[in-house]
Amino acid sequence: MSKKHQKVLSAIFSDHPGSNIHWKEIESLLNYLGAEFREGTGAGLITIINGVEFPMHRSHHGTTMSKKSLHQLKKYLESVNIKP
Repeated sequence: MSKKHQKVLSAIFSDHPGSNIHWKEIESLLNYLGAEFREGTGAGLITIINGVEFPMHRSHHGTTMSKKSLHQLKKYLESVNIKP
């Protein structure tokens, strides 16, 4: 795992994640972790790891993921046994 991926994963699992994690960084990390992607409706993106789906919504107004979405992503990654 690259240092960049480690940094993003650590930021997701931080007790107080910032709202400055860019979508491109998250998608790159998920791709590295073996995720498959399927386009959802509108700005939706469905991520699939180990057969478990996780719907994400890309913001229309920014390039970063919201804190609420980061918290949901953290729970999803935990559910598929991915931790820093």
